[in-house]
Amino acid sequence: MSVAFVPDWMRGKTEVNLQQLLEENDQLICCIVEHQNKGGAKECVQYQHVLHRNLIYLATIADSSPSSTSKAME
Repeated sequence: MSVAFVPDWMRGKTEVNLQQLLEENDQLICCIVEHQNKGGAKECVQYQHVLHRNLIYLATIADSSPSSTSKAME
């Protein structure tokens, strides 16, 4: 299971390690490329789904973080 996918009952109780998530994404991309080269479209879709979920999670974190540019504008 992806480290970004946390069941509702565990939310707020565990801390996601961003480095671990980035490494997982790297592995997912390698698996996707490998299966594409072998013609395994079905497996690619499964890995792409997890990668997409991870990327959305990272984007949500980035959007919720205060940016340095907004502080500079104030």
